[in-house]
Amino acid sequence: MPQKLTRARGKAASPQGAAEPDRLAAQLKALEAGLPPAVLRVARFLNGNRVAVLANSAAELAALIGTSDATVVRTVQALGFQGLPELRQSIAAAIGTNAAPLHNMHRTLEDLGGESGDAAAASDLVIDTHMESLRALQEKAGRAQIHAATAALHAAGRIVIYAAGPSRPLAEYVRLMLARHGRNAKVIGQGGIGLADDLVDLSAQDGMLILSYGKPYHEVLLVASEASLLGIPIVLVTDTPDSKLAQAANVVIAARRGRAERVALHAATFAALEALVMGLAVARRGHTMRALARLGTLRAALGGKHGRGTAQ
Repeated sequence: MPQKLTRARGKAASPQGAAEPDRLAAQLKALEAGLPPAVLRVARFLNGNRVAVLANSAAELAALIGTSDATVVRTVQALGFQGLPELRQSIAAAIGTNAAPLHNMHRTLEDLGGESGDAAAASDLVIDTHMESLRALQEKAGRAQIHAATAALHAAGRIVIYAAGPSRPLAEYVRLMLARHGRNAKVIGQGGIGLADDLVDLSAQDGMLILSYGKPYHEVLLVASEASLLGIPIVLVTDTPDSKLAQAANVVIAARRGRAERVALHAATFAALEALVMGLAVARRGHTMRALARLGTLRAALGGKHGRGTAQ
C-alpha cells in the first residue's frame, strides 16, 4: 500500500544542492592587488562573463578578450585553479541547482571530450543513451510497472496528468491521445497559487498520472497529498523511484531521463507513456473504436476528399 503524504504546508523546501561558495570571486578579491595588469584584465573578464567561460575554449576566450590563450591559462592558474575544467566546475557549483540544465550540459560536454568533442559524437551519445534507457523498460520488471499502471487507471472516470517544465508537452500529447480514445483527461501543473485552481475539482472518480523527476518539490507533493486524501490512485513516472513521492504512489514507472547528472533525454518517458496509452485503449477497446470512428466522421466533415495531407 502506498504511504499517505501529509498535506504540504508552508513554503517550498530549499532546492536540492544549494549553491556552493563563489570561489572565483573570492580568489579574485584576495589576489587582484598583486596580479599583473594583463592577468588582472583577463581575470575580471572571466569573473564577469561566466557563461562564456563555460561555453568556450581557452583560444575562444582569448579571442573574446583580445589576448593569447596562454595568458588565459596562466590567469586561471594564477587564480588558484589547475586549469579551465576546474574553473568551470567551480562556476557551475556556485550557480546552484536552479541552473541544473547548464550543469548537466557542461558534464555532458566533458563526457564528449571537452573542447575536442564534436556534433557527431553528441548525436551518437544521445542514441546510445536512449537505447540504455529503453532496455530497462524491456525488462520484465519494467513491463510489469506499465501493466500495473494500466490496471490502476483503467476504471478512472477522468485521468488527471500532472507535469511541469519540459514534461508538460508530453502530458499534453497523452491528454490528446486519451481524448481521441474517448477518455476524459486533463493536464495540470501551474506553478504558485494557480495550482489551487487545478486541484479544486479533483474527485474520487479521478485517476492521477504524475510526471516528476529528481527530488520532489512543493507543488508535486501537494498534488499527491490531495490525491491521497481523496483516495485517487496515483501512477508516478519518475527517475527517482525511491523518493518520498514514490512511496505515496500506487504504481511507479521507473523511466530514466538519460544518464545521471547529464542532459535530460525523454525517450524512455515517451515510450512508457505511449505503452500506457495503448494499454488503456485496448482495455476499453469497444469504447476506443467508437471514439475513433467519431473522430474519423468529424475529420471527413471538415476535410472531405480534398483535405490537405494525411491527418494523424
